[in-house]
Amino acid sequence: MKESEIKKLIKLVKDSEIDQLEISRWGRKIKITRRLEQNNGQSEHRALFQSTSSVQVAAPPQAQPTAAVSAVDSTPTIADKKYVEIKSPMVGTFYAAPAPDAPPYTKVGDRISVGQVVCIIEAMKLMNEIESEVSGTVARIMVENAKPVEFGQVLFLIDPA
Repeated sequence: MKESEIKKLIKLVKDSEIDQLEISRWGRKIKITRRLEQNNGQSEHRALFQSTSSVQVAAPPQAQPTAAVSAVDSTPTIADKKYVEIKSPMVGTFYAAPAPDAPPYTKVGDRISVGQVVCIIEAMKLMNEIESEVSGTVARIMVENAKPVEFGQVLFLIDPA
C-alpha cells in the first residue's frame, strides 16, 4: 500500500466517528487506532478494552437492563469488581472457537495474556481473530457462540488481578 493511501486512511479515521480501522491487502494488515487527548494534555491510546466500575447484564446495547441486584443479597456479584471489557471492534458474528468441532479459544476462569486470540468475529465472509490487549482471568463471556454482535458490544469481562 502506498504512503499516500495510508495518509488518506489516517485522515479518514481522524475526521470520522470511528476509533479504529483495520485493512488487509495482499497478505499485509494495517491497523489505525485513534488517540484521545486527556485533560492533562497527554494522549492516551484508546484500545478495545475499557475499565468500568459497573457492569450491565448481557443485553443488546440499546436495551436497558431489567433486573437489579437486591440490596439484601450478600453474595458477590459481577458488578462488585472492576473488570476490563473486551469489546467488539466490528459488526459481525461471534465465534468462540476456530471450528465447530474445535475447543473454544478461552473459557471462564482461563488466564489470558496480551496478544492471545480470544474469539473470531466473522464479517462479510472474513474471519477476524480478536486478540486480547490485556492480561488477566476471564470472568465472564457476554456473548453466545454464533450470535451476532454490534460494534462496541462487550464480548468478555476480564479480571486483571
